[in-house]
Amino acid sequence: MVWATALNDRKANSPAGGGTPLSPETERSLFGEILDWMLAPLLFVWPLSIAFTHYFANNVANFPYDQSLREHVATISRQIQMVDGKPVISLHAATRAMLRADELDSVYFHVLTQDRKLLVGDQDLPVPETTGKGERVPGEIYFRDMEYKGQDIRVAYSFIAEPQAPADQWVLVEVAETTEKRTQLANRIVASVILPQFIIIPLAVMLVWFGLSRGLRPLTRLRNTIEHRDPADLSPIATRRVPEELEPLVEAFNEMLERMKRNVEAQQRFVADAAHQMRTPLTGLKTQAQFAARETNPEALRHALRQIATGVDRAGRLVNQLLTLARTEGSEIGQQQHEPTDLSQLVREVVEDWVIVALDKGIDLGFESPGKAMITGNAFLLRELAKNLIDNAIRYTPSGGHVTCRIIDTGKTVLLEVEDDGIGISLEQAELVFERFYRVDDAAGEGSGLGLAIVQEIANQHDARATLRPNPRGKGAVARVAFATWYPPLPPPAPPEDYAELYRQSPPLGP
Repeated sequence: MVWATALNDRKANSPAGGGTPLSPETERSLFGEILDWMLAPLLFVWPLSIAFTHYFANNVANFPYDQSLREHVATISRQIQMVDGKPVISLHAATRAMLRADELDSVYFHVLTQDRKLLVGDQDLPVPETTGKGERVPGEIYFRDMEYKGQDIRVAYSFIAEPQAPADQWVLVEVAETTEKRTQLANRIVASVILPQFIIIPLAVMLVWFGLSRGLRPLTRLRNTIEHRDPADLSPIATRRVPEELEPLVEAFNEMLERMKRNVEAQQRFVADAAHQMRTPLTGLKTQAQFAARETNPEALRHALRQIATGVDRAGRLVNQLLTLARTEGSEIGQQQHEPTDLSQLVREVVEDWVIVALDKGIDLGFESPGKAMITGNAFLLRELAKNLIDNAIRYTPSGGHVTCRIIDTGKTVLLEVEDDGIGISLEQAELVFERFYRVDDAAGEGSGLGLAIVQEIANQHDARATLRPNPRGKGAVARVAFATWYPPLPPPAPPEDYAELYRQSPPLGP
């Protein structure tokens, strides 16, 4: 039998089709798998059904012929009379003829006393292994199967005796016949049951095949829908005509499409932003290089080279910020597992790295913390967040100013604050500074407008909230990021050490 293959794109499974070669286990079609699991048990049960049919057919075939043997035994038994404890039998010729009249089977009979004396019939017909024992009841008819003269025979026998007569005065009556009629009847019964199955089973296979084809049609439609979609189409697949069993699969696929859409949009934004922002510094570098190439005055040449070095630093910083933003938005790092982190210790280390930069600008950089402050997060991203906040504060604080990083633990929330006394910010601008490339109008520093956008993206990935507000203590601004406090899970309650003591302390049951 050739199994139909549904939802199986050989091109996609082959290296030429752009896919990864699949193992033989993964190349099985769903249609063939279901068909196998439906037909394999059927093919296994069919021989069992034949065996059971043969067994029950033999039982059915035995019943009428056993009744005939029972009547023969009863007929012979009625011809026996007990006179003074001795059997007297007068078997008429008509009775003998009736017993021998079977055309297909051979019939044997005899009447024996307990000392094996033949009264009438066939001398060598076997007798039961137990005769006249307590498990036999006179007048009851019993059956057994055995072999006689190379043929299988069915024997019916009974014991004849006067009431209260001892067992040695019982008379054994046996009638046996070969099993040809029984075998033929059993075979006809088996044939009448099995032969229709040769028609029913192929018909059932065809119906199963047809039913599976119809039942799997929604899968085929879904496959065709996906195959004919435009490569750039990342819109979700409609679930209106999708069966209930396929809805979780389609929903998971739509979620994957949504993630891909976000990643593609992040990449497109990165390419657009990089192209837009890199154009200006590269143009400036080219201009300075052309100016330096034409300059003959050594002092002017050194000035041009210093300008080129400054432009290279700005371009390098811009590239690093763009790469950080792209990696953060693309979830390259954000998808890593968040772990319990001491934010106080992490920010302290970042502040230590920026002390030299602050001293070079004449800025007092400080750090305040009440102690350990635990949150869950990605240590790399949290360092980037703290670095950009400090960099932003130092960049917009003039020489002689102050920048203070502090950790505030309120119990349920851990706050990271970076306070400065720089140029400050208005409430209207505070709502816009987290957008990309937005810079405060009166900013004198050399920035790209990406630092706070990176802070906002990292905060979103940590379910935190980032804000920037005017400094309530005077000039400057305060950047704040609020994180949820992490608490270690409670240990399970320890079992009592002394169960006997616990039992004595428990109140008694009952009155």
